[in-house]
Amino acid sequence: MVDLRSDTVTRPTAAMREAMAAAPVGDDVFGDDPTVLALEEHVAGLFGHEAALFAPSGTMANQIALQLHVQPGSELLAGADAHVVTYELGAAAVLGGISTRTWPSVGADLDVEQIAGMIRPVGYPSVPTRAIAVEQTHNLGGGSVVPLSVLRDLRDLSEKSGVGLHCDGARIWHAHVADCVPLAEYGAVFDTLSVCLSKGLGAPVGSLIVGSRERMAQARVIRKRLGGGMRQVGILAAAGLHALENHIDRLADDHARARRLAEALAPLGVVDPSKVRTNLVPLDLSKSSLDAPTLTGLAAKQGVLISPMLPSVARVVTHLDIDDEGLDQAIVVLGGLLSAEL
Repeated sequence: MVDLRSDTVTRPTAAMREAMAAAPVGDDVFGDDPTVLALEEHVAGLFGHEAALFAPSGTMANQIALQLHVQPGSELLAGADAHVVTYELGAAAVLGGISTRTWPSVGADLDVEQIAGMIRPVGYPSVPTRAIAVEQTHNLGGGSVVPLSVLRDLRDLSEKSGVGLHCDGARIWHAHVADCVPLAEYGAVFDTLSVCLSKGLGAPVGSLIVGSRERMAQARVIRKRLGGGMRQVGILAAAGLHALENHIDRLADDHARARRLAEALAPLGVVDPSKVRTNLVPLDLSKSSLDAPTLTGLAAKQGVLISPMLPSVARVVTHLDIDDEGLDQAIVVLGGLLSAEL
């Protein structure tokens, strides 16, 4: 099977497994796992922040960060298709008592003036806005990248308005490679970031929250409250360190394969290659007789796995475990199915 459902399906490489097996460990709840501490220090340094905290998942990392910014009964602003709104099962409301309000979904094309007009000040009877969340890269935006200049404008707005600015940076590594923006430049924009090790970088599990030393001390308390306190977790942190040291630059290969797929399917009218800048390829089936679930099922029968994201949108994701041969197979299968139905 050629598995293009997500970049979370990768398996640890042999070298990564060796690093995991050799990792020195301690008890992370007591804060003395040396490999976890090394990972946290390394990631904080990459983004130019004081500290970081290892968490089991990106969802937990996001929810911890949101609780750092937004008190129960206050609100978060985000895009309508943001992961924190669409794919975290209402965790902000259920676990944090956080109200969310969204701007119309436009992927990475943020309108800072529109967001400015949505901010509510503290004062009866309105729900005060406490934070803004931005996704980089944007999943349902087809892996689109928010330009650094726009993020800096958003930073100016957050400072003037006194609201926090959080980045759901699950795939920020891809933005870094696509736009050649140093990670520290992204870090300088945001008060907090969540960054994922198991999307694109190939680690089996894990994300980190990045921010000030004071905020990360608070984050450790919230992580424990959410059940995220871990023990000899250095064996997982070692996988993350290996990924950061070896798998960032190679993301350019995933981007190149994604563009090749998009160019091959472009004549069928389902994708605009100029909009495929990272490793996500959305297939627009609105003009096809196939809907996304049907295409997904037919492709699976021919050995290619993709994801139905919306009724008329399927997603194809290139990653560490997909080589040129696998991509060629996907092009043949998807091209054949779409050609027959358009």
